[in-house]
Amino acid sequence: MKEHAFRLVKGDDLKKSLEKYTEDNDIRAGVIISCVGCLYEAIIRDASGVNCVTLKEKLEIVSITGTLSIDGSHIHISVSDEELKTYGGHLKDGCLVNTTAEIVILELDSYVFERQMDEKTGYKELCISRKQLV
Repeated sequence: MKEHAFRLVKGDDLKKSLEKYTEDNDIRAGVIISCVGCLYEAIIRDASGVNCVTLKEKLEIVSITGTLSIDGSHIHISVSDEELKTYGGHLKDGCLVNTTAEIVILELDSYVFERQMDEKTGYKELCISRKQLV
């Protein structure tokens, strides 16, 4: 296993930055183990898979979890507003970092994550395979 840690700054797009870091570092199977920070805009998709909510206010990142690979990502996020109301769902492009986002990713050297269309769900779903180590 290999650890990755980095920080995003004001104006960075959280999802795009995670995916770019994954690509730049050739991560074939990774999991987000920590993300602490805040956003000033968030776009989150609900469980219907159709509807998105856009929040344009100061938001704390309460939690983030997901799988990453050069073949695609699947990330969920929870954020809270100044009244401590919490919103959560599927992370979309357009979630913009306010002051910081401190991120730690764990790369799983023994696995490869790929995404393949699943006719039953209508989504590209995670396919996990084990690497042949030499």
